[in-house]
Amino acid sequence: MTRGREVLDLPVWSRTSGPSHGPHCRDAMAHLDSEVKEERLREDLKFYFMNPCEKFRARQQIPWKLGLQILKIVMVTSQLVRFGLSNQLVVAFKEENIVAFKHLFLRGYSGTDEDDYSCSVFTQEDTYESIFFAINQYHRLGNLSLGTLGYGEKEDSRIGLKVCKQHYKKGTMFPSNETLNIDSDVEIDCIHLGLQALSNNPQDWKNSSFFKLEFYRLLQIEISFQLKGIDLQTIYSRELPDCYVFQNMITFDNKAHSGKIKIYFNSDANIEECKDLNISGSIQRNIQYVLVFDAFVIVICLASLILCTRSIVLALRLRKRFLNFFLEKYKRHVCNTDQWEFINGWYLLVIISDLMTIVGSILKMEIKVKVLILTMQASLPKVLRFCACAGMIYLGYTFCGWIVLGPYHNKFEKLNTVAECLFSLVNGDDMYATFAHIQQKSLLVWLFSRLYLYSFISLFIYMILSLFIALITDSYDTIKKYQKNGFPATDLQEFLKECSSKEKCQQESSAFLPRICCLRRNGSDDHLILVN
Repeated sequence: MTRGREVLDLPVWSRTSGPSHGPHCRDAMAHLDSEVKEERLREDLKFYFMNPCEKFRARQQIPWKLGLQILKIVMVTSQLVRFGLSNQLVVAFKEENIVAFKHLFLRGYSGTDEDDYSCSVFTQEDTYESIFFAINQYHRLGNLSLGTLGYGEKEDSRIGLKVCKQHYKKGTMFPSNETLNIDSDVEIDCIHLGLQALSNNPQDWKNSSFFKLEFYRLLQIEISFQLKGIDLQTIYSRELPDCYVFQNMITFDNKAHSGKIKIYFNSDANIEECKDLNISGSIQRNIQYVLVFDAFVIVICLASLILCTRSIVLALRLRKRFLNFFLEKYKRHVCNTDQWEFINGWYLLVIISDLMTIVGSILKMEIKVKVLILTMQASLPKVLRFCACAGMIYLGYTFCGWIVLGPYHNKFEKLNTVAECLFSLVNGDDMYATFAHIQQKSLLVWLFSRLYLYSFISLFIYMILSLFIALITDSYDTIKKYQKNGFPATDLQEFLKECSSKEKCQQESSAFLPRICCLRRNGSDDHLILVN
């Protein structure tokens, strides 16, 4: 039997053929069927391992999945950048309001915090003046503040301040006689000062027994109040404004009893949905466009997930066909390396995350020149693929730090500062300051920041940089080892090298030469000889 385009000279028979021709004909047909199956399997395998451009040249099949992945990456990245910019406005609004609150409610605030507290007082008179100053500033907020602020209701649905003091239950102290008699049980007394009470004669509440402090028993004083504000700067970004609720607390800390009372100002901002918004202009159309864009992103991601799942299913079916054929013909199992060739790791990442996927092809470079150039040629595809993966991980950490840690760390407020901060961490610079400057308002945020920083530093310094150097070193050693004897071929590669005829082999082998994607010469140009 001849292969290719030659006519097969096979015996002709019918159901009435004699018994002498029956077994021979059945064997010939079985052998022909086996050859056809083998050629079909080889063609399917070669087509599966082609890149999208080679598939287009072979069967004129448009690479829809590749185009969809590129479109999805562009759209998801645009959506992520838009969300990051919006989050950056939120962070800026919160930080600027906290600075404004400190200037409004802290007497003598210089604009710079002292270590971990805002300011301090050293005399009883300054302590009273600081407490009364904060209360009076709250009462006059409408006439003082430059922002869009208003009074908010506390948990008990009352508007006003809540002042609480913690002190030891009772005791006497005579330092000159070195005498101390004190009950270590702590008492908490609170008073509520509403707007109406503050509007009356200030001496009425200032002269109350609550504000007669015994400083040797006093532990701390807390002044808590709630304010509401509207962020109007989002209108310039053609977005709906956000409404904020600020839970503010001023703490006078005297636990050390050292003659210095530290004053802390803490503010927690929560975003709430504005109840009545009536905004005219082009912002309404912009919101509709954003909703349509988000819906389109969801559709693209679902389509990508379905296509990649389908590709993996088809790859597993092709793998099963190859394993069964190899076991039936060669009576042995295929090695694990060849089996894993059918599983595309990028598809698995798309199914798990559906965020970042780029289907790439492996560039094979012909080895011809010196060892150094050979090393660079052999390592360049690996280095490029490695840099692409490392770059994706780096971008993931950058966006994650920008969005999650931006409200709690000044180095993560802007996207460019996050990238610069992470790059400096890779070089081992400014590590302690990055760990120390995180705001410890929430245990969950603190734990996440530690996990984020430790994982990034460990991954990039101890693994990625080491692997980057190892790629080039491994390529150099491999070139030195196989420069004389050539590279060994796997079972899958040996199977794909077999062609049905010399003419077909020559035609197909030219399709696998290293070329620029989709820029292959026409058939008439394939026989040109270049003289250098």
